Amino acid sequence: MIYNVKISQSYLFFLFIITFLSCKQSTKPDVSALHLEVKIERFDQDLYAGKTKDLKQTDTLLQKKYGAFYDDYVHRMVGNFNYSNEAILSTLYKDRAYHDLNKEKDSVFSSLASTEKELGQTFKYIKHHYPKAQVPRFISFISGFAVQTPIGDDYMGIGLDMFLGKGSKFYRAIVESVPLYLSRRFTPQYIVPRVTETYAREELFREQDADRSLLAKMIYNGKILYFMDQVLADEVPDSVKIGYTARQLDWCKTFEGEIWGYYLQNDLLFETDYQKIQVFLSEGPFTPGLGEKNESAPKLGIWIGWQIVRKYMKENPAVTLQQLMAEKDAQQLLQAAKYKPK
Repeated sequence: MIYNVKISQSYLFFLFIITFLSCKQSTKPDVSALHLEVKIERFDQDLYAGKTKDLKQTDTLLQKKYGAFYDDYVHRMVGNFNYSNEAILSTLYKDRAYHDLNKEKDSVFSSLASTEKELGQTFKYIKHHYPKAQVPRFISFISGFAVQTPIGDDYMGIGLDMFLGKGSKFYRAIVESVPLYLSRRFTPQYIVPRVTETYAREELFREQDADRSLLAKMIYNGKILYFMDQVLADEVPDSVKIGYTARQLDWCKTFEGEIWGYYLQNDLLFETDYQKIQVFLSEGPFTPGLGEKNESAPKLGIWIGWQIVRKYMKENPAVTLQQLMAEKDAQQLLQAAKYKPK
């Protein structure tokens, strides 16, 4: 009987822990009263359905339904202005690779309902903070890996062929043009974070031409990631927001103080020569010159900028998200952050 009592007590304790963790309160605002639904128009399916129809009729239907997106797709993504719409469609429909890519895309994205739900929640948070923000017209497509999340005059595209899953046979075939350190992120869980980042950069917070120093670029990118913190679901990990592996994220956390010290010791914060600072801002498998055996993470300037902004908001709880995003003085923000990693 004593043995059974111990088991029961342990079980009750376990249930308590599970309940506590599951009931952990989110710091995000309650947006349940805001009615907003996102629908993703399936251009990818409409285009493929036209394969068995008259080309002129298909062209007319797609032009009428998708307007500016269709023009951009035909002339900028898969073709150019030297050929007619019908000629480009004909070439596309005869391409075996297009057929195979559609088949794999359909196996992964037979439905986009879950993505629509996630986007809807994210844009509720965006509308909460920025009521005048316009929800884009979302259109899904495949373009043979030409573009991932384009923005046009009246649309935002989602290139499904660039979210098939890192094990896709297509990514191994295009490794010379799209290295594996990039294509490993081409998974469905990246759709909403990448759409959110693109929307933030292109529609809400465009980078200023005057922001030429490494510090200014660090803070700008850090603010974009902090904005993503506020509007993406709590379940989205930091590694997905910035595009790191779990090991790269751990490396950054371990060597945060050393990374910051490197910038200070080499007087890099106010450096404006892009050739010197781009290595800390650009994509890559690692950051040359930092870390042993190529174990460092890429985009270290962006990651440090993110930590500075987070520290700033922690030190200044009265500052709103709108005030943060409107702050143009990177040096003042750094000082107010009291950022001194060990």
